[in-house]
Amino acid sequence: MSRLGQRDTTPELALRSELHHRGLRYRVDRQPVPGIRTRADLVFPREKVAVYVDGCFWHGCPDHGTMPKANADFWGPKLARNQERDREISEALAVEDWTVVRIWEHEDHLDAADLVERLVLENRRGGAPG
Repeated sequence: MSRLGQRDTTPELALRSELHHRGLRYRVDRQPVPGIRTRADLVFPREKVAVYVDGCFWHGCPDHGTMPKANADFWGPKLARNQERDREISEALAVEDWTVVRIWEHEDHLDAADLVERLVLENRRGGAPG
């Protein structure tokens, strides 16, 4: 497990490539707001958009998340805490007027890019995030 990368996953690279192709520029693996302990996969600082590409196992995807049978007493609370932390981070960033986008690793990168692009452009124009 320790060898699993935290960044540059295949779904993240596909999303980054598509967004770059669309002319959007971003920061990779950055802390959106000083003092909030998190690193977003993609950060659009000027537009205040933080994008997380969440793994189905680690973040408890309702469609694909699984609970290991071996050592369930360890994994159950650990995975539940990951989900709780995701909610806490999203709420903390929202308080700072950031738009948080959470994308599951199995989602189509083109659909995800459409969503991110729309939110970035809305925030760039000063429109209400949707």
